[in-house]
Amino acid sequence: MTSAHSDVPHPGLLAGFLRSCAAHPDAEALRIGESRWTYRELEELARRWATVLLEANGGARPARVAIFASRSLPAYAGVLAALFAGAAFVPLNPRFPAARTRAMLEQAQVSAIIADGPAALQLGEVCVGLAEVPPLLLPDSDAPVEGSSCALRAGRAQLAAAAPLAMPVAAALHDLAYLLFTSGSTGTPKGVPVTHGNVVAFLDFNQKRYGIVAADRVSQSFDQTFDLSVFDLFMAWGGAASLCVMQAADLLAPLRYVSRNAITVWFSVPSMANGPMRMGQLTPGCMPSLRLSLFCGEALPASVAIAWSLASPNAVLENLYGPTELTIACAVYRWKPAVSPSECVNQVVPIGRLYDGLHLLLAEADLSPAPDGEPGELCVAGAQVFPGYWHAPALSADRLFDATGADGVTRRYYRTGDLVRRMADGQLAYLGRIDHQVKLNGYRIELGEIEAALCRLGARQAVAVPFPDYGQPSAIVAFVTGDVDEAALRGALRQSLPAYMVPARVHSLEQMPLNVNGKIDRNALVALSAAAAAA
Repeated sequence: MTSAHSDVPHPGLLAGFLRSCAAHPDAEALRIGESRWTYRELEELARRWATVLLEANGGARPARVAIFASRSLPAYAGVLAALFAGAAFVPLNPRFPAARTRAMLEQAQVSAIIADGPAALQLGEVCVGLAEVPPLLLPDSDAPVEGSSCALRAGRAQLAAAAPLAMPVAAALHDLAYLLFTSGSTGTPKGVPVTHGNVVAFLDFNQKRYGIVAADRVSQSFDQTFDLSVFDLFMAWGGAASLCVMQAADLLAPLRYVSRNAITVWFSVPSMANGPMRMGQLTPGCMPSLRLSLFCGEALPASVAIAWSLASPNAVLENLYGPTELTIACAVYRWKPAVSPSECVNQVVPIGRLYDGLHLLLAEADLSPAPDGEPGELCVAGAQVFPGYWHAPALSADRLFDATGADGVTRRYYRTGDLVRRMADGQLAYLGRIDHQVKLNGYRIELGEIEAALCRLGARQAVAVPFPDYGQPSAIVAFVTGDVDEAALRGALRQSLPAYMVPARVHSLEQMPLNVNGKIDRNALVALSAAAAAA
């Protein structure tokens, strides 16, 4: 049996979902808590909402649609509805401060907002002062939003009664698929637009590599404002698999979630393994359902790879690497228990090789090629390189440059800001952020080297930060987790590091602070070091 609509060809991000709807209309597409939706149900829902989006824009194709929702049906069906209407989706996080969300809405100039119930309660504050207030689609309610200047274009009843859109609005590969906002050095969020061509290149490579199928159950651990969530959604939906959405409580107990839902494909930041490791839960063989264990978003410690690999004996474990500007991930390393521990540098798993079709340049500070065997800034060219920052030509010019390769072809490269070194077998070792290299008393210090030394001495996790800040550091301060003696650690460090690299203080924490994407929050640690010094 096939869906009534989904045989329509589509070249972009929606293509895989449409194929799955046609081939497996009654398969489970989405799982949130105890609720389930099939591909047929999710498609019908998205098509109805897409009809309303087009009506709200006077029948014209909307440019961008904000998805102001989190881990709810509107968060996922809203993304699909935007794509059916030919629009790019713009994820917004209800946990962000209202002023930050307002700044992103102002930059994005969205044609409409789709909000879930909890997020809608914030719209009164979010929309204050907006020059143009977009129409609102509120799938969870028929009531107007108290105190909001947003006009309720359609509530639950009207959305349910809308006629399903018969034909998806076509999107070209150069059209935007989504617009994400990341932290900007000026304090204003910077927009990263990603085209259908960018993301299709990523999905094609990964589907060939991982072969997601209808029997798979794919974890959804990332917030949708984190680009890695696009892997979860569209790798699952492109393979007719079930997207299993983790709620806040599940994120604190990931092993229980894997077991209860028989997850087969796991994808998260490495930090999600720290809680189970700290509590002794990551025991050998405890996750037999997994066939793929994937990590991305921050450096993968060897200790996490070893423990997780033992805990998921039937899974292939891989470390993915890539900034948002290179579309989700652009390099991958497969963990091999017999040899990988010896290939780690500073106890960090390598990032491996670039995806097929991407081009590598290891650059010096002046963007000339780094000498063979020497570290350099990782620069990448190819189909996954984003078109440039949203309405920020100066910032784009700073991060994108043209260079001619040995083959005589001139390509546009993106500067990642990451320091890497090519290993003997051609794979890439991650050495840390260039901006995590600090200069102290004339010495250049790689903070990752200090962190690795602390882990070798027994710290479960270690993060070194400059004090009082990255701009003009006067000392290095380290934070560690695990059962360690702080004074003893500093004494032991003197046996393995030069004196100028030994942290002035080592602070022990029960757990590291994490940002909204689940990564270790280095800025919070810098602030913590300042507070400790003032106490």
